[in-house]
Amino acid sequence: MAVLTLTSDFGTQDYLAGAVKGLLLRIDPSFNLVDISHGIRPFNYPQAAYICRNAIRHFPELSYHLILVNLFERRNSHLLLAYHKNQYYLCADNGLLPMILEEKPELVIGLPMDPQVQGHTLHCIEVFGKAIAALNRGERITDIGEPDFPYLEKNPLKPLLQENTIEGQIIYIDQFENVVVNITREQFEAQRKGRGFTILFKRNETIERLSNNYADVPEGEKLAHFNAAGYLEISINKGNAAGLFGLQGYGEQSQNTYLQNRLFYQTVRIFFQ
Repeated sequence: MAVLTLTSDFGTQDYLAGAVKGLLLRIDPSFNLVDISHGIRPFNYPQAAYICRNAIRHFPELSYHLILVNLFERRNSHLLLAYHKNQYYLCADNGLLPMILEEKPELVIGLPMDPQVQGHTLHCIEVFGKAIAALNRGERITDIGEPDFPYLEKNPLKPLLQENTIEGQIIYIDQFENVVVNITREQFEAQRKGRGFTILFKRNETIERLSNNYADVPEGEKLAHFNAAGYLEISINKGNAAGLFGLQGYGEQSQNTYLQNRLFYQTVRIFFQ
């Protein structure tokens, strides 16, 4: 039984997420469909990459991951089927794939679309579903599309690392308004080198120690810790950090604007001393 995960920017207010599941089950009723999220913010690639990357790594090998985010950023004749580290990824050719993987995929196949209906979401789902069904029947991956397909590359959003500082961007704000920054524990410790540190955000808010969990500080107090995915998170014990401090997540629309990338309400800096 094939495991298919679904991640989209569709939301849950209309029919589309349900229609996607119905169409996939019509293609093969044995598909095991698992939702990751349908709440990805439109055009927000860093958020989509963070959510997909940290969910997918927990799934069984040879699962199929349908990433239905910004399917029509540009006019494409093909969709992508990638194989990487014993997982299959199916998505549009919009640059998101290398952002999720943070490296080049091992194999990329181009899946042709019907030019008459290639702008329809459910046609994309049909193309993905039929490709998965073919693989489940034992067909070779190189026989169901165009091998070594050239794909659009966008760079993952990385923190700026310097000898005495790290500058990171807010990539996700969860439903509790905890703020996730694109700084991993490994990056932090490599730069820290045993030194003391100050985390600075929203101009003059500072934190000078790491907590293990929310209960390490009194209710209403701010804290910093590394979450289950290994990323720096700024929170308030039983409070809403993003709302209280006026912090906002990094937006895809600001990727090409240097100044916007470093707005104080999107940026977190760590100083080592």
